[in-house]
Amino acid sequence: MTPFGTRLAAAIEDRGRFCVGIDPHAALLHDWGLSDDVASLERFALTVVEAVAPVVGVVKPQSAFYERFGSKGIAVLERVVAESRAAGALVVMDAKRGDIGSTTQAYADAYLDPTSPLGSDALTVSPFLGFGSLDPMVEACLEHGGGLFVLALTSNKEGPEVQHARTADGTVAGTVLAHLRTLNAGVVPVGSFGAVVGATIGETAEDLDVNGPLLVPGFGAQGGTVADLERILGRAARWALPSSSREVLRAGPDATALRDAALRGNDAVRGLGA
Repeated sequence: MTPFGTRLAAAIEDRGRFCVGIDPHAALLHDWGLSDDVASLERFALTVVEAVAPVVGVVKPQSAFYERFGSKGIAVLERVVAESRAAGALVVMDAKRGDIGSTTQAYADAYLDPTSPLGSDALTVSPFLGFGSLDPMVEACLEHGGGLFVLALTSNKEGPEVQHARTADGTVAGTVLAHLRTLNAGVVPVGSFGAVVGATIGETAEDLDVNGPLLVPGFGAQGGTVADLERILGRAARWALPSSSREVLRAGPDATALRDAALRGNDAVRGLGA
C-alpha cells in the first residue's frame, strides 16, 4: 500500500489539514438530546461521519468513548472506521496504545492491519516504555502503509514530569522526536511517523521538524489558535494536523451545521505553515 505519509500529503492537498475528532462522550450525547446508551452512540457517531468524512482529510475517533459500551460500542467504532474510509477520509485511531513484545504486536494487528475490522490509516501510541517497544507497530506500518502518531509534548499538566525529564542525551521528548527523525530520514514528500504535540503547550525549545506529520490536539474550543500553532510549531507547521472535536461536534445534531463547522475549521488552518 502507498505509505501513510504520501496518502496524507495528498489528503491535505485535496481536502485540507483539519482533523475532526469523533468523540461521543456523555456530555455531548446529552447536548444532542440523546441518552447515554449504545443506540445513541451509534446515532451520534454515524451522523458525524456522514456529515464530515466526505469533506475533511482526516478524522480521529477516540477509542475510549466506544470501548466503555463494550462489544456493542466496538462494533460502532468498526462502522466509524469503515464508513469514514469509504467516504475518502483517512482515519487516525486515537487509542494511545503502548506495551511490549507480543502485546504490542497484537495492538499492531488490531489497528494497523487492513484486514482487521479496526484497521486504520494511523494510530496514536505511547513511547514511554522505551521507543524500541514500538518496533512491532513500526514494522506493521512499513508492511501495510500505515502511520503512527507518537506522544511527545502533550498539553495535560502531568505531561512535563515525564516528557521534560532529562537524560544523558537531552529530554525524553527530545529523544522521542530524534527517533522519529531517524525513521523519516530522506522520505518524500513526508514520512509516516509523526508526533503528538498539544496546541496549548506554550513554548518549547525542542526541534519539532521530524520530516513527519504533527497531530496537534487542542485547537479551537480547548484554546489553541492559529497564532499558537505558528509560534509553537515553526517550520514544522507545514505538516501539522490541527485537531478539534468539540468545536465541530457541538454544532450537531444537524448534519449541515456539522459539515459547515468542519469546513470553517479547515478554512481557519488552510494557510498554516505556508
